[in-house]
Amino acid sequence: MSAMHGDYLVVRADASTRMGTGHVMRCLALAQAWQDGGGQAVFIVAPEATTLAARLQSEDIQIVHLAVQPGSDTDATHTADTARHLQASWVVVDGYHFGADYYRRLKDAGLQVLVIDDNGHARQYCADIVLNQNPHAHEALYVNRSRDTRLLLGPRYALLRREFGPWRGWQRAIPQVARKILVTLGGSDPDNVTGKVIQALQQVAIDGLEATVVLGSSNPHQKQFPSALQEAHHHIRWASQVTNMPELMAWADMAVSSAGCTAWELAYMGLPACVVTLAANQHPIADWLETAGLAHALGWHHHLSAADVAHAVTVLGASAQRRGEIARRGRELIDGEGSDRTYMHMTGAQLRLRQAREDDCQRLWEWANDPSVRAVSFSPEPIPWEQHVEWLKGRLHDPHCLLFIAVNSDDVPIGQVRYDLEKDEATVSITLDRRFRGQGYGSALIKLSAQKVFQTTATTVLHAYVKRGNDASVCAFEKAGYKNLGPVLIAAQSAVHLVLERHCASRR
Repeated sequence: MSAMHGDYLVVRADASTRMGTGHVMRCLALAQAWQDGGGQAVFIVAPEATTLAARLQSEDIQIVHLAVQPGSDTDATHTADTARHLQASWVVVDGYHFGADYYRRLKDAGLQVLVIDDNGHARQYCADIVLNQNPHAHEALYVNRSRDTRLLLGPRYALLRREFGPWRGWQRAIPQVARKILVTLGGSDPDNVTGKVIQALQQVAIDGLEATVVLGSSNPHQKQFPSALQEAHHHIRWASQVTNMPELMAWADMAVSSAGCTAWELAYMGLPACVVTLAANQHPIADWLETAGLAHALGWHHHLSAADVAHAVTVLGASAQRRGEIARRGRELIDGEGSDRTYMHMTGAQLRLRQAREDDCQRLWEWANDPSVRAVSFSPEPIPWEQHVEWLKGRLHDPHCLLFIAVNSDDVPIGQVRYDLEKDEATVSITLDRRFRGQGYGSALIKLSAQKVFQTTATTVLHAYVKRGNDASVCAFEKAGYKNLGPVLIAAQSAVHLVLERHCASRR
């Protein structure tokens, strides 16, 4: 199943100067996945989170402002009442001020509850799902949980926002010397560690150094930065209310960052970083990143001098080998599919789609050259490897081609579906791995991908052409809602023409 229009996800999370914005922003990533599935999202937030209101509203997310003590029994009652009024499918709760009693009140109200957690802070977890995206997450943190609580643990569930999606597969160039520095120290930075880093950059003796300083929406020191940056002898600019973080990460050669949720965004973008610990919950993340060779950890911010930061930036900036290794390991760790995986668990979907990548080349070639696939193809000859490599390279960069890999609930690729677009119409082709045929995946994949194409493009009509005699494929398309228009000739061969129109798909 998937979320449908009018199917609500209610999120209870807060942001503030002391707390930062990470809880709300990672919940935004999950809300975007819910929207992509056809649902709607509502955020219930305390008054201090209003600095993020514009961002949430720009994402077509409704906001309910809470006028009670955050984390209190009254808060839980208000959240439960809102969710029941909306007939919400799920309530997501993210924050350290929510505890066992809060979760239990939501469950007692008959709601499905997903708790996003970092450190096992609650004495008990009464929830349907607990998600901890950190690498130090382990089952022992949640011994006191309900019997049927599912655990989603580790960086494979890292929640990245929608804007990072187009950067999947992007390859970073590693210069000999890092001259472009991104500074991003969270949504608030109450202790003004950003100011210390700016002082540090003045001490870095790298010719041509330039930096972009990102100021979070809750940063209380914003007014002082324009004058401070004017005095800098390096080219340093600042940006706030940033919505193009992936572009800034792609621009930079390295970063100075907090060890919070941004660490997983940096890893995904392959951006080497010096990470600073700003809060207690970041300490285990920073230690793990250092040990795993995924960043250079600078330690607690209050133990750091500007000279310490300058030295670390200079050393990492001068080592192309180390930066290249950090970039490689980061991309291996975070694949950007955490929100989709989580959504799949929430909805009970049997399939999800991801964009095909260059590293799918071997898999796609083997599927295409399966003898049973060649037998029902309009070009039955085996496909040479070199020809396939060039074909895939062209398809991945063709704006008129959508090529998806279907993945099942065990995260195993089970087939591919391709749409060739022309104006407001598209032609579909599908291949299933032989191990997964006859299990209902075919019609499910056809239906799911059709929804995706109708949601994300201007396409109004889908065409499928199935070689005569391939009755299983015809049946799968018909089961997915396609209308059988009868026989047609394709490449001088008899075929069956099937069609699905947008308005027909929306009624199913």
